[in-house]
Amino acid sequence: MSQISILSTKTLSAEQRQVFIDADFDLLEQDFIEIKNNLFVLDKINDNLIFSSQNAVLSLMEQTDWEVLKTKTVFCVGIKTKDLLEQNGFSVAVYMDYASELAEIITLIYSKENYTFFSGNLRKETLPQALKEAGVIFNEIEVYQTTLAPFKISDQENFDGIMFFSPSAVESYLSNNKIKKEICFCVGTTTAKALEDNKIKNIVIAEIPTIEDVIVEVMDYYNPEETIEPTI
Repeated sequence: MSQISILSTKTLSAEQRQVFIDADFDLLEQDFIEIKNNLFVLDKINDNLIFSSQNAVLSLMEQTDWEVLKTKTVFCVGIKTKDLLEQNGFSVAVYMDYASELAEIITLIYSKENYTFFSGNLRKETLPQALKEAGVIFNEIEVYQTTLAPFKISDQENFDGIMFFSPSAVESYLSNNKIKKEICFCVGTTTAKALEDNKIKNIVIAEIPTIEDVIVEVMDYYNPEETIEPTI
């Protein structure tokens, strides 16, 4: 069997990369999006905070006096976002894997509370639209910018699989490249939908929307007899 070749549309950590080395996979990493944190003022902050990504948390932590917000109750999307918040002293009341799930919890159970939503410029309308329709009091602060970083993959490169971690990365990749027979490993359903909207069907979605679980799916797909735990 020839060596499996995988493209990651973002740079991985040393620990994540090691999994591919240990499995004797050929791995190419290329960032197809760029993140730039905004400067903003921490005023008009409501009683509860909403984060839909780790990027929003990291941007907040670059602001002056951000630690005063540790007394606020937090609602967030993603286990990694939750972990990052708790590691930095925040108390997370509720976390869900997807924004739609978090919106449902807030509107059904916590609709009388008020919120400040720390978001990125390319965030989906799912969460704010649900809050508006339910009459939930909230304001929104755009704390980071996501920009596309298109890159043309050499025609000499042939990949068995491609790992995608956001709809923006899908858009960026497809702006200069085509997907043929490659298996597309996606971090979640929103990323998968971006591929489906482009008539791409060879998709595998991680059970839990984390980078680690995407890697687990890759390993399970090509080495089904070996069990890889998502503890990278």
